[in-house]
Amino acid sequence: MFSDTLACCAEVVAGSAAWLGRGLSCVCAQRRENDARPSFDLTPAQEECLQRLQSRIDIAYDSSIPEHQEALRALWNAAFPEEELRGLISEQWKDMGWQGKDPSTDFRGGGFISLENLLFFAKNFPKSFQDLLRKQEGDRSVWEYPFAVAGVNITFMLIQMLDLESVKPRTLVGANFLKFLAENESAFDLLYCITFKLMDQQWLNMRASYMDFNTVMKSTRRQLEKELLELLEDITRLEDLPSYGLLTR
Repeated sequence: MFSDTLACCAEVVAGSAAWLGRGLSCVCAQRRENDARPSFDLTPAQEECLQRLQSRIDIAYDSSIPEHQEALRALWNAAFPEEELRGLISEQWKDMGWQGKDPSTDFRGGGFISLENLLFFAKNFPKSFQDLLRKQEGDRSVWEYPFAVAGVNITFMLIQMLDLESVKPRTLVGANFLKFLAENESAFDLLYCITFKLMDQQWLNMRASYMDFNTVMKSTRRQLEKELLELLEDITRLEDLPSYGLLTR
């Protein structure tokens, strides 16, 4: 259904497999290897939280691990509680927006954490999750973005935007995020939900179609960075971000 048209960006965060999705591309700021970038010191609590999050990021999706299989089944049950899944490899998965009948092939760039992000979204904001999955809001394009693959792209984009694979954050937005992470262990998952809903709003506002996905993601990233940078003095929780108000449970 979706053509191989969008190129994956060249820059890949160190230690992460390239996002090789066959349709949508990752969104990241390219930089030269010799670019000098500052680093920000962390409190012991922030350092510990970052290391735990990095441990999650490092876990690749493995279809032979029972925990991973159970998580994938749980995602299906959350998405389509009225429909029984016939198998972990099934044409049914295309209804969720995976590119083929085996979702594991779409986890290359996001790893197991991208599945955890989708599950967190489904369990904590079921109405927003269903609205996006079923494209229930707004004047939609004929050629919509595939929900699940877009979700993996969002995980990958956030890891890059927040510079989460560095020993210390080298961007102010990454340093600011760790303040939230130290207060809430689920901050990354929560920011994921905010970002997904914000992306969909940008999609509708731009009257976007499939070929515009990369442009929409870049616009989403800019808006998210703006909120994280400009409003830090006024907020103490991610729930205080303006875009959090887009989510419904």
